[in-house]
Amino acid sequence: MLFKYKTRKLAKTLALAAGLVLVASGCGAVTNSTAAGGSEDGSFKLAGYIQERIDQGETLVIKLSYHDPSLAFAKPIREGMERAGAELGVNVQLIGPSGGDAAKQVAELQTLITQKSIDGIAVSSASSDALMPVIAQAYNAGIPIISFNTNNPDSQQMGFVGQDLKGSGKSQAEELVATLSEKGVIAGNVVVFSLDTGAGWSNERFSGFEEGMAGSPFTLIGPVNTGNEPSAAYNIVESTMTGQADVVGIAGLDCCSTTAAATWISQSGNTGKIVMAGFDLLPQTAEFVENGTVNFTISQNPGEQGYQAVKILFDFLKNGKEVVGVDTGAQFITKENLSEATVEG
Repeated sequence: MLFKYKTRKLAKTLALAAGLVLVASGCGAVTNSTAAGGSEDGSFKLAGYIQERIDQGETLVIKLSYHDPSLAFAKPIREGMERAGAELGVNVQLIGPSGGDAAKQVAELQTLITQKSIDGIAVSSASSDALMPVIAQAYNAGIPIISFNTNNPDSQQMGFVGQDLKGSGKSQAEELVATLSEKGVIAGNVVVFSLDTGAGWSNERFSGFEEGMAGSPFTLIGPVNTGNEPSAAYNIVESTMTGQADVVGIAGLDCCSTTAAATWISQSGNTGKIVMAGFDLLPQTAEFVENGTVNFTISQNPGEQGYQAVKILFDFLKNGKEVVGVDTGAQFITKENLSEATVEG
């Protein structure tokens, strides 16, 4: 889908993702033919039971382990995954623990590996450190494994499908600063919220946000942890803002903190007074963009993340195609191009 960006936004979007740019990730590109040569040198070797299933033409089983399937963001990921499954003839399933419990996610993955019940897996982890050993376990067991949505660059993942998190955070901050400047705002505080400040993805995105704010006349406050339960998140935003003064901008680093912060802006009568920058495009976020509460939000194309995660694993298993990553990009959504955007959920 093409979007009608402002010139500044278009340049940033193209820098983050020129279409679907393929990039090597994790421990690099791996091919099925190379894998068959053995693993003494640390290269990947496909498990015998998987190769046998491929040779016999059986339906492949690929599962996507998402750190919290209860999140609204999981819906378009599931839809993209199912689209790939139907198109490629693959048995697909989105799994994972409700609430983002890393220990439960690890246990679920370990069971699948031990039972030899999967031919390929993609993981989106709540904690990179917690998932690193089980990624290595799958890799060493000969199960093709990649990451999606949240990256694990120091692990034995064979590739990554998702957004450049740090780059998108930097672009969000730069656009927020530019929007404030356009409105003639020359000083003040910018408060940042995240549903999980301890998560690796949040740290990466906030690190980029800090870079984007560097050198600006605005003071950065946060990130403030909101959690993902809507009413609790709203209460945290409300209590945080009660204790702040001279706030000129707010940023949400994800779907849930964005809607919580935007709800507070709307209900407190600050629409048009505080510049709001968000992430993702849930139905509620789209409404806030439409009525001007949210000045812009950034979509990371979750449907494409689900689709490409399945396709990459399928192409490796069935066609021996090199495993690479896919940058699904960052799309700036404003009121101007909202009608052309895909709502996530």
